[in-house]
Amino acid sequence: MSNIQDLEKMIENVESIRSLNNKVLQEPIKEGKWSIREIIGHLYGWDHFNAEEMVPLMKHEGRLPEFPDHDSFNAQVIQGLEGVSVEEIITMFIKERRKLVERLKNVDPNARFSIGTGKRRFSQESFARIFASHDNDHLKQIQQKLGEV
Repeated sequence: MSNIQDLEKMIENVESIRSLNNKVLQEPIKEGKWSIREIIGHLYGWDHFNAEEMVPLMKHEGRLPEFPDHDSFNAQVIQGLEGVSVEEIITMFIKERRKLVERLKNVDPNARFSIGTGKRRFSQESFARIFASHDNDHLKQIQQKLGEV
C-alpha cells in the first residue's frame, strides 16, 4: 500500500468514530492532552495547509516553503475550531483529506522537490509518508483512549 493510500485510509478510521458519544470525543485523551475532537481538527489543519500551500508547488526541482512553527500553527487551528461541533470537524476533515489525496495523486511521481532551505529531496510518496506516520501516531492515541472507555 502506498503512503498516499495510507492517508486515504485515515478517512475510514475517522468516519468510524463519528457515531461515538460526543462526551468521549471531547474529553482529553490524557490529562493535559488534546481530545479526539481536537486531534481530528489538528489533522484537518495540516491537511488544509498541505493541500493549499505545499502540493501546488510540488514540481520537479521545486522548493516548498518551510513548515510553519508547529506549536503556534496547532494552537491557531484548534482555536479556530472553537465552537465547531465534533460532527462538523469530522466532515471538514474528510472533505479536506479527500482533496489532499487527490492533489497528491496528481503530482508527477518522478518530481523531486525540497522543503525550505533543506537539502533533502522529496517525492509525493516520501512527503505523504511523513503525514501517514503522523496519522498513525494520532490513531494510536485515539484507539488507546477508546479502549479505555
